[in-house]
Amino acid sequence: MATEDDIPAVTDDTDAGVAVADAPDTPDVPEKLSQTVEIFDVGPCKKHVKVTVDRAAINTRFAEKYDQLMVEHPTHIPGFRPGKAPKKVVQKKFVKEVTAEVRQEVLMASLEQLADEAKLSPLSPPDLDPSKVLIPDDEETPLVYEFDIEVRPEFDLPDYKGVKLRRPMYTFTDADVAKEKRRILEPMGTIVPKESADGTPVTVALDDVIVANLAIKDGDAELNKVNEVQLKVEKRLALDDGIAEDFGSVMVGAKAGDVRTVNIVLRQDLVSETLRGKTVQAVFDIQDVKVIRQPELTDKLLARLGVNNADQLDEAIRVRLEKYLEYVQRQTARTQVLDKLAGGGNWELPQDLLRKQARRTLQRRVLEMRSSGMTEDQIVARERALVQDAMRSTAAALKETFVLQKIAETEKLEIEDADLDAEIDAIAERTDESPRKVRARLERDDLMESLAGDLLERKALDLVLQAAEYDDYPFNPMEQEEQGMATVDAAAAPE
Repeated sequence: MATEDDIPAVTDDTDAGVAVADAPDTPDVPEKLSQTVEIFDVGPCKKHVKVTVDRAAINTRFAEKYDQLMVEHPTHIPGFRPGKAPKKVVQKKFVKEVTAEVRQEVLMASLEQLADEAKLSPLSPPDLDPSKVLIPDDEETPLVYEFDIEVRPEFDLPDYKGVKLRRPMYTFTDADVAKEKRRILEPMGTIVPKESADGTPVTVALDDVIVANLAIKDGDAELNKVNEVQLKVEKRLALDDGIAEDFGSVMVGAKAGDVRTVNIVLRQDLVSETLRGKTVQAVFDIQDVKVIRQPELTDKLLARLGVNNADQLDEAIRVRLEKYLEYVQRQTARTQVLDKLAGGGNWELPQDLLRKQARRTLQRRVLEMRSSGMTEDQIVARERALVQDAMRSTAAALKETFVLQKIAETEKLEIEDADLDAEIDAIAERTDESPRKVRARLERDDLMESLAGDLLERKALDLVLQAAEYDDYPFNPMEQEEQGMATVDAAAAPE
């Protein structure tokens, strides 16, 4: 619940130049404090904790510190021979330093004891300012401190061994591999004007590229304008702060010179409260229609893709598709496990908790997507879709996490350093980076905790899946909506 970093360090600001924290060989302290703990419900997933530490334990520590000072620093009391200064004189001279150190020791010991005994399952650090926890001057008055803390909801976990799950299954065809190859090679292709065989004006089809002047409007007010934006026509469109669900259907059939308007639903976390979740219009003045000409599979391009020939490329793509199917299966299983093990529980999650957890949830989902072998373009599209409905997706992800964490606790599952090292090595292999570089990036982006949490949940989910009974059904993951999402690096409503 607390670490030593949460407690302010003892500093030396005395005339005598003696800092109690520098004293060597601090004597042993009692293993347990005598304290009482009161815990109250103060809202969904929130507890108020009141801790009262018995004064006798605090007085004992004060006495030990002063005795230690008289033995180890006898020459620092002017006017008295070494070791002969009265204890009250020593107390008066060093009361500030001793009080700071005792406060630090007692608070750390109290919080650690609370963490071991209370079993609160915190979701975040307690709302506690250690500097405001003060030891009363009266030697008869106990130390009392209070704080609020967000905790995992309490629920009964049904039997998770042998649950019945529906599992999507699919055998990828040569046509699927060819389609995925075209998608992978597109960024290396050439964008050229679209031509018609009979000379009639060309019209837009899915997977074409349009060049358009884009204006975002809220009624008559223009929120943003981007000229000569070039983007691929897919089923959906994701801007930095909004998504157009009907982008593809509106654009198909248009030709140069046409103006087409699509609805953009803005994100719920915009700075402007008046625009949060609002539907605005994206007006596309189409200037040109183009297509992507696939690149030639030269030896140089094959080497860039990490293969020696076209057959190896096809095999690598098939492996990637199988890995993506596995990702879809696991995500489907997670949802079903939540429904079955949480009983569809309608846990009330506070909005402030969801907002705080949104970034961490998004980090975890990105890590999962990278582990599945998805490309960065696919991840960006899905990431924007998650952000679009951050509160709902965060609530669903938190519920999954609660269930899987409880399974991990029940089964006493843990993440070892070797687990993290193995995952970092796997990421390095997929991204063609060194493990050291991957670790540095994860630490820089504050993702190590998210990675550990993801691995723990994977272990818990694996345990459930290994004992599950499956009812397979046909499903082509290539047809998922998220696969057909174009992206534009522009905001509908710039701040």
